[in-house]
Amino acid sequence: MQPLSPLLTEVQHHLPANGESRRLFYGRGQCFSGYDDVVIDYHPHLILICLYRQRDAAWLEAMAAELRELIADARCVVVQYRYQQGCPVRVVSGEAPDQPEALEDGLRYHLQLDRGQNLGFFPDMAFGRRLVRQRAQGKKVLNLFAYTCSFSIAALAGGARNVCNVDMSRSALELGRANHLLNGYDLRDASFVAVEVFRSNSRMRKLAPFDLIVCDPPAQQGRSFTAQTHWPKLLQRLPSWVVPGGELMLCLNGPHVEESFLEDLLASYLPCAELLGCLDSGEDFPEKKPHCKTRLYHLRYHS
Repeated sequence: MQPLSPLLTEVQHHLPANGESRRLFYGRGQCFSGYDDVVIDYHPHLILICLYRQRDAAWLEAMAAELRELIADARCVVVQYRYQQGCPVRVVSGEAPDQPEALEDGLRYHLQLDRGQNLGFFPDMAFGRRLVRQRAQGKKVLNLFAYTCSFSIAALAGGARNVCNVDMSRSALELGRANHLLNGYDLRDASFVAVEVFRSNSRMRKLAPFDLIVCDPPAQQGRSFTAQTHWPKLLQRLPSWVVPGGELMLCLNGPHVEESFLEDLLASYLPCAELLGCLDSGEDFPEKKPHCKTRLYHLRYHS
């Protein structure tokens, strides 16, 4: 059995505060030899271990015991087997909560442990949600590729006038509605539009214009979204959806693209856009290759 100390030493540097969700260990960035297959998250009363290759039961049991000793309020440790078909989740220690939730900056999000690969919440975009919350006051916001609408929750918490959530998945948007209700938001302040963005340009133009547009597409999703094909199409359409002087937040999960990929596209397709900043997922997500970090490009569009 591999020694636990290198992993647990790293976990000790990322312990949760105030019971809020946090990435405890990120091995996928290849910064921890022998643990490239391990990711560990904390959510209220719950520790989630994601495994990308098989490990023996003794290792898992020892890890669960050590983690629960480090984090006193963790009532349960579950494992998601990402290398198995359907990415099943099984309890290793304790009892899973009936209605698990993520908690971030006082906002709550449903988790679906039986959902498959994605459980409804991405910890690596915490920095993006905080930026949206800071910039949303009084704005009409478009949340593209909304998934379960966490950006919408953050925008409304920041005083957004209205948020339009667009995603091709009706089931994801249903969970998004539930997240709004979980946080006490009036559904009249948000809309949920189940369309495929690239086949609905006329519908999008009718919904426009927006003061703030957030684009967080999947890194790759079959034929529906590939970075090389669909980012140029998206950038070409944004000017017709944003007000002059409006803000754009473009999120890139870039392990499959070159470091300058989006910068080059912005120069070609949005030369009038002023870069206000480029943020990344931060110290909880160490990467051997920095361009693989989740990034957000914050721009102001000048027509």
